[in-house]
Amino acid sequence: MIIHRARQCTFRLVPSLRKHVLRPQCRLSSSSAPPAVPYASPSHSALAGITAQLDQIAPRIDIRPDQIEVLEEPKEFYETLKQLIRSAKKRLFLSTLYIGKTEHELVSTIHEALAREPGLKVSILTDALRGTREDPEPSCASLLADLIVAFPDRVEVRMYHTPNLTGLRKGLVPKRINEGWGLQHIKLYGIDDQIILSGANLSSDYFSNRQDRYHVFSSKRVTDYFDQIHHAVCSISFLLEPSPASQPSHILTWPHSNPAPSPLLDPRRYIEAATKLLLPICSPSDSSSQAAPSFATTTEADMSETTTALYPVLSHPPTINTELPALRTVFSPPSTNCLTSYTFTAGYFNPHPLVKRTLLDLSSPLSSVPGTVLTASPHANGFYNSAGVSGLLPAAYSHLSLRFLQAARRAQANIALREWKRGIVGEEGGWTYHAKGVWAYFRLAPPPSQPSTQVSSSEEQGSKEAAATLIGSSNYTTRSYGLDLEVGALVVTNDKTLIRKWKREEENLKEWTQSVGEGDLETKERKANWKVRGAMLIVKLLGGSL
Repeated sequence: MIIHRARQCTFRLVPSLRKHVLRPQCRLSSSSAPPAVPYASPSHSALAGITAQLDQIAPRIDIRPDQIEVLEEPKEFYETLKQLIRSAKKRLFLSTLYIGKTEHELVSTIHEALAREPGLKVSILTDALRGTREDPEPSCASLLADLIVAFPDRVEVRMYHTPNLTGLRKGLVPKRINEGWGLQHIKLYGIDDQIILSGANLSSDYFSNRQDRYHVFSSKRVTDYFDQIHHAVCSISFLLEPSPASQPSHILTWPHSNPAPSPLLDPRRYIEAATKLLLPICSPSDSSSQAAPSFATTTEADMSETTTALYPVLSHPPTINTELPALRTVFSPPSTNCLTSYTFTAGYFNPHPLVKRTLLDLSSPLSSVPGTVLTASPHANGFYNSAGVSGLLPAAYSHLSLRFLQAARRAQANIALREWKRGIVGEEGGWTYHAKGVWAYFRLAPPPSQPSTQVSSSEEQGSKEAAATLIGSSNYTTRSYGLDLEVGALVVTNDKTLIRKWKREEENLKEWTQSVGEGDLETKERKANWKVRGAMLIVKLLGGSL
């Protein structure tokens, strides 16, 4: 049940938004290109050229590489999360699509931490559609309502509702697939001065047999920044409250203190107010000037110590997107002059047209950078053998993979597509694949004062390498950039130990993959039938997206 307490305030969209903010009526391509900066010679550090551009796109936080830990398995993610919760003293904030309705152990861990630490405050953000899907049966909302009852002054639960699904359309779209019209898709798990960035939600499969990525950042500055994003989104979301009646167990209200009208009552003004709130947070001017060493002014010869920078990126359709220009910066000149290889992964592979074009151009004969795409096999797709329309999704994604390979062949792009499979979903030992992200590796040429002939092979394999990775909630799709609320981090480094961690993470994912070609996807078993194509068309016509 949703109760509206909306205050009808008036907001106007800023007349001239920043270059990486997308006006609601403009195409995404109008502001998604990397910013123009002076060309950086490949004889200098590749990081100088990359970060000079990234500094114009997103806030920058310089951190030590040993403040980043890479987890590999779902169980490791879950145990680390619980351990951090048990040690929480001041704050716990969780942004997730949903918490599984049976995650009593996780909620009990939070309950125990609250009982042990009287100064601990808990803030949880989920999606309203996904969090109430099972209502009036047990759901994410009903599970968290009990926690609010136990600690009413120290636990707040907010549920974000997309402004894209309202009125008649909301009534027509089945609950099982209504997430195709937009979600709160952010995954941030902050505890005191540490935070886990991931693509994983908080339910049993993500803790056991659903593969994702998980990076732990032990940095107060990083945690503070993402805490700011978390609470900003909370302030434009519904508040979950226990119901005074026994049934239903909870209600969703729109507090008068929210700086926006309800998205269900006035979607346009909601988007304007949300943009006004989030725009200053994702502005690069807030964090780009720091006392820490700057890549943009440091050549390889000056790097007596390694440096690592984190750029938070955000997508708030249809007005803000810093992730896409950041991604394209890594894959555009001058970066491509030193780029040696890359891997792109998304469990649901349907790249936005600009992402697709960027990958094809990058691996075409002109740039000749070899690339690998990792995606889920139909047997590792979370919708495999699902009932109803959602059961058609694995075949739909196979069809999209085929179209990508056909485009790669026409562009003569050197891109390998590999499908991840670890057993079969629904069978004993079967896993699903939900990882998303990018790994990019750069070859650093020596500075002008040092001829390349003086560089030993050991130096070439060590200090002469840099890398970047993008981690977060986004699947880099049209839906991610047109409908969903996403947050991630682009991290750039020349630290050998951190690069080795990223390479190990990448190789561990590739271990469960096999190469797939056009012929494999055109077989009778894999080719999309008329039902699949028809369902894809209907979703598109109704304003949704895969």
